[in-house]
Amino acid sequence: MRGALGGSGVLLRRLREVMAAPVSPQERLDRLVVLIAGNLVAEVCSVYVLREDGSLELYATEGLNREAVHHTTMRAGEGLVGLIASEAEPIALSDAQSHPAFSYRPETGEEIYRSFLGVPILRGGAVMGVLVIQNRASRIYSEDETESLQTTAMIMAEMIAAGGLKALSRPGAAIGLERPIHGVGTTLADGVGLGYAVLHEPRVAITDLIAEDPAFEVSRLEAAIAQMRVAIDELIERGDVAHTGEHRDVLETFRMFAHDQGWLRRMREAVMTGLTAEAAVERVQSDTRAKMQRQTDPYLRERLHDLDDLANRLLRTLVGKPNGVAREQLPENAILIARSMGPAALLDYDRAHLRGLVLEEGGPTSHIAIVARALGIPAVGEIANATALIEAGDAVIVDGQAGEVQIRPQPDVENAYKDKARLRARKQEQFRKLKTQPAVTKDGVGISLQINAGLLVDLPNLDETNAGGIGLFRTELQFMVAQHMPTTAEQQTLYGAVLAAANGRPVTFRTLDIGGDKVLPYMERVEEENPALGWRAIRIGLDKPRLLRAQVRALLRAGAGYDMKIMLPMIATVNEFLRARLIVRRELAVLERDGRPAPSSLQLGVMVEVPSLLFELPEIAREADFLSVGTNDLMQFLFAADRENRRVSERFDPLCAAGLRALRAIVDHADKAGCPVTVCGEMGGKPIEALALIALGYRSFSMSAASVGPVKAMLRALDAGKARQRLDAWLAASDGAASLRPLLSALAAEMKVPV
Repeated sequence: MRGALGGSGVLLRRLREVMAAPVSPQERLDRLVVLIAGNLVAEVCSVYVLREDGSLELYATEGLNREAVHHTTMRAGEGLVGLIASEAEPIALSDAQSHPAFSYRPETGEEIYRSFLGVPILRGGAVMGVLVIQNRASRIYSEDETESLQTTAMIMAEMIAAGGLKALSRPGAAIGLERPIHGVGTTLADGVGLGYAVLHEPRVAITDLIAEDPAFEVSRLEAAIAQMRVAIDELIERGDVAHTGEHRDVLETFRMFAHDQGWLRRMREAVMTGLTAEAAVERVQSDTRAKMQRQTDPYLRERLHDLDDLANRLLRTLVGKPNGVAREQLPENAILIARSMGPAALLDYDRAHLRGLVLEEGGPTSHIAIVARALGIPAVGEIANATALIEAGDAVIVDGQAGEVQIRPQPDVENAYKDKARLRARKQEQFRKLKTQPAVTKDGVGISLQINAGLLVDLPNLDETNAGGIGLFRTELQFMVAQHMPTTAEQQTLYGAVLAAANGRPVTFRTLDIGGDKVLPYMERVEEENPALGWRAIRIGLDKPRLLRAQVRALLRAGAGYDMKIMLPMIATVNEFLRARLIVRRELAVLERDGRPAPSSLQLGVMVEVPSLLFELPEIAREADFLSVGTNDLMQFLFAADRENRRVSERFDPLCAAGLRALRAIVDHADKAGCPVTVCGEMGGKPIEALALIALGYRSFSMSAASVGPVKAMLRALDAGKARQRLDAWLAASDGAASLRPLLSALAAEMKVPV
């Protein structure tokens, strides 16, 4: 090769000239392979493009038989070209034909060429094709030559992505860039949504790929790296981590990677091949992504996310865009695509335009899933590499019921889902017709159905579902979407508006349940090994009594003239409840001392979600005015299974004997003490789980608005007495089965109960 650095610069400048020339796509591609072969002193240069069926088609060649263009194809993994595509790694061979993966294609005439150098054409870590050079003589290709070919491949990737080769594809052999993809993940929120992709963290569009002055581009890269390092250091040192929506531990990782000399050296080398600083960052990260996606080690795959975030931060610094999420105008039917999101981030979007949510992470009991269900947005999590596979504007279908995602679906698939959406709409209409019907079982047992809420926009659901009230109002959502700590007056305004909108129906306000994955943007994040088991909810309130007192004061003032219900989360011992109750009573005394109007009545309840409370049930049922079972955390802690960890989150079924016996103990002790008890966790909103809970003796439930219809349809067909007899017998004769779900499903079928 002619002077590695000088040669690359000359090659890239000539490539730019060819790409700007007013010629047909095929002629442009033919000129490019001639140019590449000449610059790299190769007798053959060939371009293979990935088709939607996963095969690789020869699109252009210099040196091989021209008649083979658009006729020679390699199946996925076939030959050296297929191997490069599957491994996303370059291959350099001095004797290609001796390699076990070599596949001879007589129509190409390549049998006379011994040396082989091939590199994947990558964009965003996804393989789009393969670029190959060959020589007759046996030779060892240098690292500089490999680097130069990789740089050229990046330019080709952008050309393919821009649609420059669309016109060359034959019917039934479309380029893989637009191939339909079927992803299977985990259901987060039920429903079917059809629309167009909107990236939660949009990729930075790189318009200039080829540098005029490599030395200047190196200086730009160095300056951006220095600026990024300073910004990260400042964020960490200030403790203002959440200001940009990123957690401190991520930023600590950023800081480590931002000083990684190997990563930085590869970017500098990419610039010296003739790329702009932005293109160099994109190329290095694309190579890294392709390699790490193929790792089986979960730790290494997780580090890919860190590097992606860092590369995006660096790109935004280079192009002068602010780091963080740009809130652009949503299309009419938006499907939001993200690696992960917090509940507050989802609430930032206009829900009127959101039709679905696709996440690379997030389990069914995560808080983002709970919020999505509350908003009625179909959501699917655990879709591997979603942010790389999906481009902004792609057609996407989210099937929250099946936990599937269709990316760029074929017309027949799209039509099938449109039919499914229409069928679901008809079913929802049937549920709406039940709105005026009483929530009474077949044998005359009355059931109270209430909804969960967290913001004013949730309140119309009360009338839409004809629910009996709000069994859980998540007060933390107001804190999470605010840019500063809400004042007592601001809190009072919200709580007063909620009570007014309820129009006499009961509202149960839960005090702040922050900590864990629910971080306030203006509070310093506390680093913890196990945040779900750490400093959160009532523990923060008792350690920072001013925070709890301010909220209680706002609630009591807002509740003037109303029947007020306040619920305390994460109570682990009766003593914690007594301490919190003392704070509430003191605030009530202050209210009366100041001559302010007080609530007509005040009930103080407890969330039963920490297993230790199961062993103090008689005492807590005697002291509290009511109990509310938070099944999400209770089951997480009961089975020691992190609900955010897919490996274990679904390992244990709450409908097993252990889970059901724990739930039965709660309702039995509550009944003995004459203490009202309700279920406000996710179990109560699922028909089969609600059936089991009714059989245990529960008569009050709070759930997402979307769940009210299906649960009411179930209970109106249920014989609660018969279900109780069966469940008691099964629990008494438990044989250690993993779950009673099959037996409960069979019972539902027997009684013709829709579940």
